Amino acid sequence: QVQLVESGGGLVQPGGSLRLSCTASGSIFSRYVMGWHRQAPGKQREFVAVITSGGSTNYADSVKGRFTISRDNAKNTVYLQMNSLKPEDTAVYYCKAYLIGGTSHWGQGTQVTVSS
Repeated sequence: QVQLVESGGGLVQPGGSLRLSCTASGSIFSRYVMGWHRQAPGKQREFVAVITSGGSTNYADSVKGRFTISRDNAKNTVYLQMNSLKPEDTAVYYCKAYLIGGTSHWGQGTQVTVSS
């Protein structure tokens, strides 16, 4: 079992930056695939970015070149650096952890609002 706690959300102007953090406890963090998803009001939750235990990454087309996912296994933490933010990035951002073929674990979410 793994518990996830996100932080770093907030209000930012268009073009600004935020860094989200997700800290895990309760299991061997380094084995987990870690991801970020988001859900805007009235929309389904969607994939944003993922990083494997080996450090390989993948991104949604909508965030490529603007967002960077990284992980620090010594701190049991995964990050999402978000640059050049747009109003359409406004959403609740969720951290996800899973082993291949295993159960997904989710954090409680952190709100990101991009507005002038």
